[in-house]
Amino acid sequence: MGLLLCRDPLAPNGSNERLRTIAPTRQRTRLPSDPARSGSLLNLLRFPALLLGVALATTMSSAFAQDIEPRAYSNAPIGYNFLIGGYGYTRGGLAFNDSLPLTNEHIHTSNALVGYARVIQLWGQSAKVDAIVPYTALAGTADYRGQPVEREIHGFGNPAFRLSVNLVGAPALSPKEFATWHQDVIIGASLRVSPPWSQYDDTRLVNIGTNRWAFKPELGVSKALGQWTFEAAGAATFFTDNNDLLGGSSLSQKPTYSMQGHLIYAFHSGVWASLDGTYFTGGRTTLNDSLNADLQQNWRAGATLAVPLDQAMSVKFYASSGLSARTGNSFDLIGVALQYRWFSGQ
Repeated sequence: MGLLLCRDPLAPNGSNERLRTIAPTRQRTRLPSDPARSGSLLNLLRFPALLLGVALATTMSSAFAQDIEPRAYSNAPIGYNFLIGGYGYTRGGLAFNDSLPLTNEHIHTSNALVGYARVIQLWGQSAKVDAIVPYTALAGTADYRGQPVEREIHGFGNPAFRLSVNLVGAPALSPKEFATWHQDVIIGASLRVSPPWSQYDDTRLVNIGTNRWAFKPELGVSKALGQWTFEAAGAATFFTDNNDLLGGSSLSQKPTYSMQGHLIYAFHSGVWASLDGTYFTGGRTTLNDSLNADLQQNWRAGATLAVPLDQAMSVKFYASSGLSARTGNSFDLIGVALQYRWFSGQ
């Protein structure tokens, strides 16, 4: 799922930080073992990884629209739980607003993430609830009013909570029923909420979290054809105002609109791989009633590989890169996430 990571300079900082002028050089529960269900093991290994690693790229709000998450609207047996731990690394430009006098950014982040998800039943269809808590270390340089500065900081980013509901094509099933189920078309919807529950310093230009709420409703569709699955999703992200920016300034932001697509192939071994892409636009900001020229129009592409380690654990590797970015927030991301799943009944 997003994890990935972290792009709002208008946000909370962690407990360790520094900003200074520098020289102007730029140098376990088991799956059923009943022999009558022997075919279920392979099917269960194929069900959605639910890995939240891509959310590592989302702890700063301008990357909230940049999620590239395959298999977000897949079916899974009711009553399964998922515990996820992940790490992601980013390098490149962050989405600083044009309202801030920062240029020539060279930033890298290291991001840890812990997440939990559970498959539940709603209106006869499968649904998921999940929660994500990211921790980020950020370091890099930029020009502030023409002078080079350096920033180092680490701390918790804003958490994210999401409810995903499959509306059509993903019936609520027990593990035994799921073993003989085959996907056709699934249509689903989700709502993710990210509250500003992290530290914030209104004297700093660059922080890790945000001093505002973000809400992201999304609609997705998934179509299976043999071992191939084609997915598409569209979303909008809405932000509340930050009324405590740099000592009392007020910042508002228009919604960002995004779409993403995935081409997924499931191997017979339970391994699956995906080619991923996303586009997002919008997000123009207003600082103290002055509209900024910071419209976002960005493309990203990536790939995902998920590998089962045993009946209860799997690992996912993912990477993505900016293809084009109107506002300079094109960054590279690479990460890994480990998932443990167990069944605790319906």
